[in-house]
Amino acid sequence: MHTQYDVIVVGAGNGGLACAATTAKAGLKTLLLEKHNLPGGCASSFVRGRFEFEPSLHELCMVGDEEKPDLVYNIFKELGAEVNWCYERNLFRAICKGPGGYDVTLKAGKQQFIESFEQYCPGSREKLENLFKLQQTDNEAIEYIYKMKGKPNALVMAFKYGDFMRMASHSVKEVLEELGFDEKAVNILSTYWGYLGVPADELSAFHYFNMMTTYINDGAAMPKDRSHELSLALVKVIEDHGSSVWYNAEVTQFLYDEEGKAIGVEINHRQKLYAKEIVSNIMPNRVANLSKEQYVPERTRKLMNARKFGISTFTVYLGLDCTREQLGFDDYTVFISEDPDSRRQYDTKGMYIVNCLNKVIEDSSPEGTCTLFITALLEDSDLPEDLDEYNYEKYKTDMAEKYIVDAEKVLGLKIREHIEEIEIATPVTMARYLGTPAGTIYGYRLSDWDNLMARTAAEQADITVPNLNYVGGHYIRGDGYNVAYYTGNLIGGRLVTKYSDLLSAKKEQEVE
Repeated sequence: MHTQYDVIVVGAGNGGLACAATTAKAGLKTLLLEKHNLPGGCASSFVRGRFEFEPSLHELCMVGDEEKPDLVYNIFKELGAEVNWCYERNLFRAICKGPGGYDVTLKAGKQQFIESFEQYCPGSREKLENLFKLQQTDNEAIEYIYKMKGKPNALVMAFKYGDFMRMASHSVKEVLEELGFDEKAVNILSTYWGYLGVPADELSAFHYFNMMTTYINDGAAMPKDRSHELSLALVKVIEDHGSSVWYNAEVTQFLYDEEGKAIGVEINHRQKLYAKEIVSNIMPNRVANLSKEQYVPERTRKLMNARKFGISTFTVYLGLDCTREQLGFDDYTVFISEDPDSRRQYDTKGMYIVNCLNKVIEDSSPEGTCTLFITALLEDSDLPEDLDEYNYEKYKTDMAEKYIVDAEKVLGLKIREHIEEIEIATPVTMARYLGTPAGTIYGYRLSDWDNLMARTAAEQADITVPNLNYVGGHYIRGDGYNVAYYTGNLIGGRLVTKYSDLLSAKKEQEVE
């Protein structure tokens, strides 16, 4: 066996791209393999008629800007990946149609958020301040845990980060109620639950508040040329530093030595490639299926069987022959629900999101037009039991019409008469394109025993195959563009540290 690469990364999704860019920039010979003919996974684009659509990204948090950079901004800047960021300073509009309903629009920026929230829920100011203080403690605690490589001092955690320890085992709903928020305030503050795919009475509080406060502090960001711009920027970093990206290169087998150490991959059922480290941006379930049985550890099997798959989506992409102004849509992101409670929203799948990218990027569609995305959360179990190839198209059409008609009614718009292009994606689409079980876009469900805190604490115990690493939505931080970039950069950085002697030797050879 001849080791051809220092690092082979499987899958050019967000996590894989960030990892490959990190190792390539540091000088490790890296090969990124992608089964499709484009990078990015969901971070791509597709064209119908004269419209280019964004497949999945509604908005990106943890970005910030040059004055106040946050996680994602810093990762791209440090890698030298240039992105033209655009920003939306309204967080969202949320419309609940049922009993106890509301119509609220909240703004980004801590004080602006408090002022706008106070309009709808008077008396919330002090409670929000307490929530922000609690979140700051959480951030410091998480930084300490990562600094200690998942093995923090128990006394430090108990005395310095006691609030974090008390909150870590509680749900969003429990913590908000403990802080004194009334039912309406709890429901409004839980609006972002759909971005993590788990309702507020089940979702880890410190995980959710970490995401929510970054939206509040930074606002939402979008790349000027859609998420495909992010993917191409990272590909450029990889190639500019002498490493490679291979497309139409599907990994059909993971390879191991006699001791069970990952040593390479087979692509397209014929070519074998070898490396010192293998990084997977595809789920452990898929890795296990592509590995000989004796090389899949028992703990890995138990973990895969115990975990639940995250949620998928039903999305309607609309290209309209009128401008956003002519349509009368004044928002960027609108959450529409039948019931104010997130648990009932989840159980009935009674919540969907309407986005208009032209609100943030005016020229994101041809002149005189605009685009709308309507996204509903679904699981494969929500699909009709008798769904087959013969009635699939009718199912898609009927579902799309249901959401379009409802959006017209709730928002007071005339959408159908302006539709020029329409495309519909279901969990079946996601399963086919992403290759994920049940079409999940969120990896494994972040709930109960398998929450962010548990994954962080058990990381070293869960990843048991030598030289096989994971990045992306199924890894410790769950899904979302921002955390995929984070995990990719994190694992890439660990590999750079692990092979620091090799990199030093390479530099010495270059000098000679």
